[in-house]
Amino acid sequence: MDAFSLVYHHLSAWVIAPITQQFLSIFNLNGRFGILFLCASYGVAYSLFRYRKRRRLTEACSFWQFIGGSRVNLHRSALLDYRYYFVQAILKVALVLPIVHLVDPYILRSGDYSAFFNNLWGARPHLGENLSLALLYGLGVFLVKDFVHYWVHRAFHSRWLWAFHKVHHSAPVLVPATASRVHFVEKIVEKLGVTACLGLFAGAFWYACGGEVSRYTLFGVTYLVFIFNSLAANLRHTHVWLSFGPALEHVLNSPAQHQIHHSDAPRHFNRNFGVNLSLWDWMFGTLYVTSTRPEPLRFGIGVQDHHPYLTVYGLIVTPFVETARQCLHALKATDSGSSTPLRDIND
Repeated sequence: MDAFSLVYHHLSAWVIAPITQQFLSIFNLNGRFGILFLCASYGVAYSLFRYRKRRRLTEACSFWQFIGGSRVNLHRSALLDYRYYFVQAILKVALVLPIVHLVDPYILRSGDYSAFFNNLWGARPHLGENLSLALLYGLGVFLVKDFVHYWVHRAFHSRWLWAFHKVHHSAPVLVPATASRVHFVEKIVEKLGVTACLGLFAGAFWYACGGEVSRYTLFGVTYLVFIFNSLAANLRHTHVWLSFGPALEHVLNSPAQHQIHHSDAPRHFNRNFGVNLSLWDWMFGTLYVTSTRPEPLRFGIGVQDHHPYLTVYGLIVTPFVETARQCLHALKATDSGSSTPLRDIND
């Protein structure tokens, strides 16, 4: 293989293929940021626009203005999100998957847990495949993943991990692509946490059923993920205020609740960590419910802290720089005998 072929091979594997796959994923149902789910979300937004326009509850003259217009959707931050969406595909192939694969052999699988329970309590009779079990298993997988996402999200709001999650909160405007503005370190932790917890759940469930159980899917996607992605999930990262009301928001996470999570107002700090469900926020004291009347919100992390996050390079590198500085500061404080703690995000 000559030098040119070698360069092309690596370029294709590490850049062209990931970006192509990321672009094509817009046309499938495996992620929230797909054409079907985007259309569903903006269909809901259009209905809201027509409803509020008739009742003179909005000053927007057009639907384009209602969803933010050029000042939001063509904002410098939004354009960065569109670019980062594709860069993330390269980071996944170059960093996330290799690191996950290094740790993966040390994570127990569902088969390991099933074998452990078999040895401990003996084999169970096989219940066979049926719709009820498939639905129940899919519900369990959904709840476990959502629960893990809640705690990973909450952990990344702590003082030592905040620098990495700050990448996501650095967006001063919200567009659906902002959901992909996540640092690869956070993606690694999230994937490992979900893999470990799902292995335990699946192993216990399969042991109880006497064998493996398939998840019920809709169009190849786990049915609850499909349903929740269809319920205006893409409006969470927009400026379209959609509240489910105080009662329902104790269980389901509305777009308005996630916009509250992105607010830079101190009264909104450390609220609404949930992804699909706000049930966990309710259970663990981080719930903030909304009403149909929009709250005035400003997104981002403040003007002084915003500058390093204006480029793709900044989104990737800045968290490491900030964490290194934080560690050096802590070491200097320890050496000098100072008892003054670092500023915590909860302050």
